[in-house]
Amino acid sequence: MSSTTSLRPLNPRAQAVQPQRRAGERRYHSVLEEADKLLGEEGLTGFSIPVLAERLGYTRRSIYKFFPSPYAILNELTKTYLDRLEAYLVNHAELQSKDLHWEEVVTRLNTEGAKFHNANPVSRLLILGGAVTDESFRATEYSIKKLGGILNDLLNERGIQVPTEPDVASLAVDIATSVFRVSNLYHGYIDDQYGRESGRAMVAYLNLYVTPS
Repeated sequence: MSSTTSLRPLNPRAQAVQPQRRAGERRYHSVLEEADKLLGEEGLTGFSIPVLAERLGYTRRSIYKFFPSPYAILNELTKTYLDRLEAYLVNHAELQSKDLHWEEVVTRLNTEGAKFHNANPVSRLLILGGAVTDESFRATEYSIKKLGGILNDLLNERGIQVPTEPDVASLAVDIATSVFRVSNLYHGYIDDQYGRESGRAMVAYLNLYVTPS
């Protein structure tokens, strides 16, 4: 994965301002919850802060206080779904027997990743639909690197070593995610055929590097 240090500075208007008081926290989270609902109903084309303000009964100014632009809301939701995806996959990774062959483990986790996205339309929209801004791109990049770390740990537990430069495990995750994106583009969700192809692509790529420790 490329280093983020060489990228241009993030636009402050695309970043949320964290609340400092409890009342602000309630409003902050209510905006995100309503934004999630709005995106699920209308997609990106029907999404705007004026619409959110009307639905919530808030002034636009009270929303702009925490979210200077619609992109700030979209970026926060993207990070939220990436965190949920990571936690979901970590949980399933911990349930896998160490006696299970690594190819089966990879296939199972890939299947769970597809299930997560299919159960969360807004996740598909924000993560698989393409990065909204530089910040959401970087959040996705960072998440892929962390998921690659989880995959690398699972391989190591089974006596499998893959190179870290290039970061083969993270690249395998990125390959699987790319297949998910194509399926989402064509079908609006991850269908079974593309889900299987995603798993096969991961396994085929990893097999180029897998060597017992």
